[in-house]
Amino acid sequence: MNAHRGPRGVVGWLNATFRYWSLAPAVLLFAVLTVYPVLNLFRMSVSTIQFKGNTDFWSFTPRRNWDALFSDPSLSAAVSNTLIFVAVAVTVEMLLGLALALLVGRMTRGKGLMRTLMIVPILVPPVAIGSMFKLMYNHDFGVFNQLLGLIGLEPVSWLGSTSLALWSVIAVDIWHWVPFVFLILFAAVEGLPVDLLEAARVDGATRWQVVWRIMIPLLRPAIVVAFLFRTILAFKVFDEVYLLTSGGPGTSTELINLHLYKVFFEQNQLGYGALLSLAVIAAIVSFLLVARRAATAVRAQ
Repeated sequence: MNAHRGPRGVVGWLNATFRYWSLAPAVLLFAVLTVYPVLNLFRMSVSTIQFKGNTDFWSFTPRRNWDALFSDPSLSAAVSNTLIFVAVAVTVEMLLGLALALLVGRMTRGKGLMRTLMIVPILVPPVAIGSMFKLMYNHDFGVFNQLLGLIGLEPVSWLGSTSLALWSVIAVDIWHWVPFVFLILFAAVEGLPVDLLEAARVDGATRWQVVWRIMIPLLRPAIVVAFLFRTILAFKVFDEVYLLTSGGPGTSTELINLHLYKVFFEQNQLGYGALLSLAVIAAIVSFLLVARRAATAVRAQ
């Protein structure tokens, strides 16, 4: 009886340690699916891997991979294209998503319909989006060039021009992800205190003053969350770019994830690809740390 009721009994020990052993399966699964691949990635990053028949041969060559990292002729273009893509796409998506959330929030009817319509682009797989827009951008029979022809303009090579291809890809990403930002911010707009907004209007505040001085400050936490999610997802974009342009023409739309794919599966440089993957992970983690401090500062205001 004491063994079951006393604090030193089996039941007491189980109760005291429940939080640890109940989490053990999840921790073990996390280690198998995350920690081990990352450790293996570190091992690959200092090695050269060659395949002969059914056997792989590993050689310790960290200097060779570092030299490849700093001499890669396409890496600078991939990094600059990725930064442009993330900066432009996320900025436009945040502005449009916020504007739509504020406009729909003022509607007295049709909010449910607007939410439903906004969900549709998010539900479409990126592969389908890439294929659909590749047809729409087609130089000969694409819908965009047909519309230009109706107003007497010459057809445009949306995906074949080095000056337009990246912006065409960014436009597809904006169409795809503006609804995501809208849904996050719209939920925050719906949760704003109505009494506070009504009091501001009674006191003579204009519509712009209510939005800029009351609604935007109250929406800052939701804006930060939407911004972080979109930035992380923008860094990971691959499907749409691969289907639309495969990085071309030249390297004008080659983003960092697409470049990683080519290094791994086309150039078969597994060691250098692993090192490049670790560099990308380090860059994203650094961004998250900076963004976390910025988000903490926003909440403290």
